[in-house]
Amino acid sequence: MQENNDVQYNRNLIESILEPIFIVNIQGEIIDFNKATSLIIGKERENILYSNFEDYCHPVQQVRNLISIVCQKGSLYDQALEIKGEAGNLIPILCNGTPFKDNEGKLIGVIFVVRETSKQKWSIELEEAHKEKEKQQDLNKELEKLNNSAILASQYTLSLIEASQDPLVTLNTKGKITDMNQALVNSTGMSREELTGSDFFDYFTEKKNAREVHKEVFDKGSVSNLPLTIKHRNGKLTDVLCNGSVYKDAQGEVAGVVIVARDVTEQKKIASALIEARVFAELATEIAEEAKKNAESAAIIAKNAVKAKQQFLSNMSHEIRTPMNAIIGFTKVVLKTDLTVKQLEYINAIKMSGDALIVLINDILDLAKVDSGKMTFEKKPFKLNASLESMLHLFENKIQEKNLKLIKAYDTNIPNVLVGDPVRLHQIILNLVNNAVKFTQKGKITVGAQLVFEDDDRVVIEFSISDTGIGIPADKLNHIFENFNQASSGTSRIYGGTGLGLAIVKQLVELQGGKIRVKSTIKKGSNFSFSLSFQKTNANAALENDLLELDSEIKNIKVLVVEDIALNQLLMKTVLDDFGFERDVAENGKIAIEMLKDKTYDIILMDLQMPEMNGFEATEYIRIKMQSQIPIIALTADVTTVDLDKCKAVGMNDYLAKPVDERLLYSKIVGILKKPKLEKLSAKLNENIDTTVKKIRCIDLVYLNQRTKSNPELMMEMIDLYLAQTPTLINTIKQSFAEQNWQLLAAAAHKMIPSFSIMGISTDFEDIAKRIQEFANSQEKLNEIDGLVLQLEEICLQACGELEEELNIIKNKKK
Repeated sequence: MQENNDVQYNRNLIESILEPIFIVNIQGEIIDFNKATSLIIGKERENILYSNFEDYCHPVQQVRNLISIVCQKGSLYDQALEIKGEAGNLIPILCNGTPFKDNEGKLIGVIFVVRETSKQKWSIELEEAHKEKEKQQDLNKELEKLNNSAILASQYTLSLIEASQDPLVTLNTKGKITDMNQALVNSTGMSREELTGSDFFDYFTEKKNAREVHKEVFDKGSVSNLPLTIKHRNGKLTDVLCNGSVYKDAQGEVAGVVIVARDVTEQKKIASALIEARVFAELATEIAEEAKKNAESAAIIAKNAVKAKQQFLSNMSHEIRTPMNAIIGFTKVVLKTDLTVKQLEYINAIKMSGDALIVLINDILDLAKVDSGKMTFEKKPFKLNASLESMLHLFENKIQEKNLKLIKAYDTNIPNVLVGDPVRLHQIILNLVNNAVKFTQKGKITVGAQLVFEDDDRVVIEFSISDTGIGIPADKLNHIFENFNQASSGTSRIYGGTGLGLAIVKQLVELQGGKIRVKSTIKKGSNFSFSLSFQKTNANAALENDLLELDSEIKNIKVLVVEDIALNQLLMKTVLDDFGFERDVAENGKIAIEMLKDKTYDIILMDLQMPEMNGFEATEYIRIKMQSQIPIIALTADVTTVDLDKCKAVGMNDYLAKPVDERLLYSKIVGILKKPKLEKLSAKLNENIDTTVKKIRCIDLVYLNQRTKSNPELMMEMIDLYLAQTPTLINTIKQSFAEQNWQLLAAAAHKMIPSFSIMGISTDFEDIAKRIQEFANSQEKLNEIDGLVLQLEEICLQACGELEEELNIIKNKKK
């Protein structure tokens, strides 16, 4: 009876509406409509029922989409269409739609309500029909109110339940499920039919806790955030926080409870992950701190190891050189006396052994300098041709003894004076020529210098040393430049040597941007070649040979020798007597100072390690306390970088390594004492150098070579990076200065500073960037910044140009 009443109620409700109503299933068929629909279409009910909705509306394609639009969006408002009237005419309408569902919430179709936008005849008839219906509705008014309230309440409740994304369930007083939403179905894996009437507590991992939640809701009226875990039929667990409250019937009696379970599974995972991450972070922090301590400890150990190595080398150098000074020195003295053939043979053997030992010491010290990054290269003018002549002159006797032929192939197009490091060039060529002489028993040795590149600022020269000696096996060519390596184990026994010479040569060449190459054939000979770049200059070279030409003018020189070892004292007396110089000896620095107070000397030869007062302390006292500028030459058995730097720091004029080379000692004494007489020549030399200094290149890639280990790919990458960044930084510096943005100016200048040392740009130019940064940060001396910026721009542009040239050279070498 109640169901029939509901149907009648719904029919009356539809018929009471004046606008045409179409109830359409999801296939688009009209399953119900009202009288207003029949009137506007002009057809009877049986002709309309189950016909297609799109047959009556226009445009057809738009009508076809209406059902899916309503289903997806949940509604349709005032969609403009046209409907076919009774006479076939098109009537403009506005269409509104809403989904139509059954009691279980399943979508059945769509209800469309049509409103005509212009007054038509059927509207009047519809109004009359409406009045007729109103009379009928009065009869069922009370029933309509009840049904309407029931429908609204049911729809409202259903909407609330289904709208929730969290599981929602209603329970009776016994804990049986009376209703639920789709979220609970999804969480349990059970169907609605299975859930309805089942025990609420069966779907939780802890049934006891679920019962307590149910009981607490009834006891307190509501609960919040009580944790439970829902169990899916496939075993999946969902962590939830339950919130619940009672609901009452019409009489105000508690009818059951509503429980909403908020899904917190992801939140719990995140919380767990955060806890885990925090634990790992704390552990990582501990590990990092431990690693930092270990790194600091390792750094200290490494630093101490370097110090120990340096100290060892220093001590070794001193302890070996000190007796060797006497051995070699007195050997040379004895060689000047009348000797028998046998005596001459024995003394020469002693001298050769001593010289070999000194070579070994020098090789080890040079290798240590390279390894520690303390190998430095000078830039000074020198005459390459004269320099080669003097080097080759050293081998004349040995070459004549072996009946070899020495050929010098020198390219006359090479400029007379170059700027570079003649000492390191000597070291490279002497090593290679010495090997050629050593390993060649017959034939010839050729030393060549060929100009391979020249522009306005620099030249590239290829040096080659070839011989007709024993040759090197092909499988050994890749190993001969390694430390302590020789072509064969028998080579050292037969020819001697440390196996360090070529290793040092290779590193000296590469640190100056070159690359050494070797070709060799067994029993036919070897050819070593390398290329180095030199700057051009118009200045005259100040060479030691020029000073030696003035030796004959030196007369009546008074020398004070400060030396504590008796053998060395005797040796220096003998050597200075041969020079024709007056000499006095002081056993330590303290005695030397007292002697200086009583007598005038032209020059001091100062040993460094002595009792009471060493050479450093004595020199410092002479320079600071006595205010004396008397020339001082250090005589040191320790030629490590540390002592040499310290010699310069305390004010010594020069140094000589023990064993002392007589010719070098003589030339240094003459050079220092002749300096006043050469002031005019020096002034002219300086003028020439000043005029060419602007042409001298501002970059020096020695440090970059060291950092990249002469890797051309890495060098090109770093140069490219500099060329890309520098113009931008310069523009930023200029713009920020113009805009008086001091913070940006300081930052840009700071960013530029590291590139100076990497590209070997002078520290003077680096100081320009530092001053810009300093003035910008303090906002002082702002009037000086403009000039500094111009200088910085000029040097950076020059550096970029030179680096582009270097880049091309590296690329061409790769080809």
